[in-house]
Amino acid sequence: MDTTIDFTRVEMFAGQLATELGAALNAALIDIGDRVGLYRAMADGAAVGAGELAERTGTHERYVREWLNAQAAGGIVAYEPGDDTYTLPLEHAAVLADEEGPAFLIGHFQSAVAAIEARERIAECFRTGEGMPWGEHSAHVCVGTERGFKTAYRHQLLDAWLPALDGVVARLQAGARVLDVGCGHGASTILMAEAFPASAFVGVDSHAGSIEVARERAAEAGVGDRVTFITGTAQELEGEGYDLVGFFDALHDMGDPVGAAERARAVLAPGGTCLVVEPFAADRIEDNLNPVGRMMYGFSTLLCTPGSLSQPGRAGLGTQAGPARLAEVLRAGGFESVRTAAETPFNLIIEAKA
Repeated sequence: MDTTIDFTRVEMFAGQLATELGAALNAALIDIGDRVGLYRAMADGAAVGAGELAERTGTHERYVREWLNAQAAGGIVAYEPGDDTYTLPLEHAAVLADEEGPAFLIGHFQSAVAAIEARERIAECFRTGEGMPWGEHSAHVCVGTERGFKTAYRHQLLDAWLPALDGVVARLQAGARVLDVGCGHGASTILMAEAFPASAFVGVDSHAGSIEVARERAAEAGVGDRVTFITGTAQELEGEGYDLVGFFDALHDMGDPVGAAERARAVLAPGGTCLVVEPFAADRIEDNLNPVGRMMYGFSTLLCTPGSLSQPGRAGLGTQAGPARLAEVLRAGGFESVRTAAETPFNLIIEAKA
């Protein structure tokens, strides 16, 4: 084996890691920019000086200027040296400042930075093989996850994902029973309840704190009369006659996803549908080695895999299982018909029927 070191490649890799380090630090700065309102104050696309931006947001100019320079170095804002101003392009504002828009991504930064706070414990998990439940992370993990996923749910669940399922929208309009497993703060449950007032919805999550928040969200949205949130695991699902059982970015987090699929199958009504929304992934590792896969593997290592390994079953499916592996899980749970009904750059939408 040739042990000669190519120092040109060493320098190139060191430059790559410098970029990596800058990205890691800027993730925290993006989260800070959201927290103190800097992006929202620049969302009009107009040039602004550091002092004026600080004045708008009630912050201190020296911090704001340093933050702006970091943002400019990362290509997030543009700097004009002639008049010493900074601009957030409208296209960037759509991603960073418009929480109701279809491109908003800030929530994922909030959850990512919060997940990093647990790195010492996760490092110990590497040594012991133990897991770490989601509920033992910083509360910002759950809040950021809700904000991040709600963007896709708000703009695609009702308009694209549910219509891609065979006959589901008609059943929901007529009055269906719906079970949302691993519902978290209830974003998906509440959106469906708002859209289909004739239907009844139950959201289940093992984290009691998330269920409390979900109940508050339902009351705020005015759908408390048709939404019930309860604390429990997928293996504890009770009842029968559900027309739709959904797992929204949750199946891979479960310790026993096959068991969860079995319980979902057991509580479905005849002709009912199981909807599984999962992070987008290809079946082969080499096809996931891209920016989206990089992000998903990162979340999986810090949050999803430790969460699964903290539960009975310890499947550790991970965020990048891919459609073939997910279909295996669902078929092992008793579903004979499994198909990918839709996909986006970030999501797989899978329909399963008995």
